[in-house]
Amino acid sequence: MKYNTVKGMVVTAMLVSVTIACNDKFLNVPATGQLASNQLTSRAGIDGLLISSYAQLNARGFTQTASSYNWMRGSISGGDANKGSNSGDFNAITPYETYQILPTSSEANGKWNAMYEGIARANSALRALSTAGSDVTSSDKQRISGEARFLRGHYYFELKRAFNMVPYVDETVDYGTGIDKVPNNADIWSKIEADFQYAYDNLPATQTAVGRANKWAAAAYLAKTYMYEKKYSNAKTLFDLIIASGTTSGGTKYALVANYTDIFNAATETNSESVFASQAAANTGSSDNANPDLVLNFPYNTGSNGPAGCCGFFAPSFELANSFRTSSNGLPLLDGSYNSGANQLKTDQGIASSASFTPDAGPVDPRLDWSIGRRGIPYLDWQNHPGLDWIRDQGFAGPYSPKKFVFYKSQDKTLTDGSSWTDGYSAINYQIIRFADVLLMAAEAEIEVGSLETARTYINQVRSRAANSTYWVKAYSGGNAANYVISTYTTAFASKDAARTAVQFERKLELSGEGHRFFDLVRWGIASTVLNNFLAYESARLPVAYAGGKFTAGKDEYMPIPQLQIDYQGKSVLTQNPGY
Repeated sequence: MKYNTVKGMVVTAMLVSVTIACNDKFLNVPATGQLASNQLTSRAGIDGLLISSYAQLNARGFTQTASSYNWMRGSISGGDANKGSNSGDFNAITPYETYQILPTSSEANGKWNAMYEGIARANSALRALSTAGSDVTSSDKQRISGEARFLRGHYYFELKRAFNMVPYVDETVDYGTGIDKVPNNADIWSKIEADFQYAYDNLPATQTAVGRANKWAAAAYLAKTYMYEKKYSNAKTLFDLIIASGTTSGGTKYALVANYTDIFNAATETNSESVFASQAAANTGSSDNANPDLVLNFPYNTGSNGPAGCCGFFAPSFELANSFRTSSNGLPLLDGSYNSGANQLKTDQGIASSASFTPDAGPVDPRLDWSIGRRGIPYLDWQNHPGLDWIRDQGFAGPYSPKKFVFYKSQDKTLTDGSSWTDGYSAINYQIIRFADVLLMAAEAEIEVGSLETARTYINQVRSRAANSTYWVKAYSGGNAANYVISTYTTAFASKDAARTAVQFERKLELSGEGHRFFDLVRWGIASTVLNNFLAYESARLPVAYAGGKFTAGKDEYMPIPQLQIDYQGKSVLTQNPGY
């Protein structure tokens, strides 16, 4: 694998021999920036190597679509959102919404490089442990190796579901001679399992530092890996442990927070629902420590009365918004009728902000207005969303704005970093795995092993949180901002197929815009049907944006192996994915 920076990121500095006709003692001083071997193998040095691998969760220094958030591949390719902005801005990502990604895509190559960079850093920490100094205790070695293997498992998990067949490199490979000639001819699920199993066996149940992986994060990720492999019984065993993990003297370790928006609020995001998250911080002296994934994903041209002032990307789709329509009894329209007739949400597409507009009369799931910014509904504490004035080009975005992972007006310049070109660099974490995700995966596993009632219980836990009217979006003048109607499933599922439909749709609603949808559709084996139906619906409303869009089964489930990587290693080493 080729790295855009140095191989392994942290390596022994190159030594340069210089012959000078003098013997001044200063010549014996290591060069500035060079780390002595005892520094790299000390406890602080090894932990620094480990922290550098954590830093790659946000893919800092790489393209904004390369991170673990997957807002482009997971959500836009999954139909949660349109690219947005306009035709010319960042058009390198347009193929992600039309399934026309080429092997020469810089974005695909950026994802590849960013993930292997994270792997290289984890491997560096593991190698350093083998020659650790005397200040590294056996307990330190157990924890650090567990965290490093957890991170390596994460990065390989990302590569596996993005590209499928990828080269596997661990800490035993000589980076100087072997790394450039590793083929992608073996499935790596077993390697990913082994890393997460090791992490589960060796990590503590709790960590003193926020953001570090613990035993339960490893269990959740191992169970998630089993779900992709359709090892449902294995996954169920772990989910049972995770869900029951929390009964301690201090209460429940993992639980749904009462207020859905606390998950996406920098002031409240470290809570009982966070199983594993990439960390961000603002006003540390550099915007590099803030969240770089989200900087484009705000309403456009907001001025002083809206967040960031840029950039109009990641606009929630018509189809997603319609999905929040409920029946009069508060259940979703699982038959797909939300995309037809009067069930389609009323929008202000093509209507000037100065013209009158009355928002949809409902009924709708309250998560609609926690997840999607729409005309006439309060946009956090900024103002009522004005509609067209906050959309750069409705022909590419549609009428909606992203709302999750957006900072509040009251947090501007305190939980956002004002040192760069936009305040969009925020302290908002991305929840890679949260407890609602765990509950809904557990529901899936229960369905597949035949426990439909347990699955219904888990789904209803998620829906019950959404049904707490205390936390529904309120109009500035008081009262609910819209006609919210939601209820739980009060009768048993009629069949496995009915239960599957319910949990799959619940994941669509609960986790919208969080980078999961595309990968869910692929692992369920329904991507071609669902996404071509999505294209037919969305392209009728945004014909220019979706021109030529088509999902091809057997090809578009995975991105192409980047041509730069094939060229770099030689065509006999890396095999291109089918269809490219």
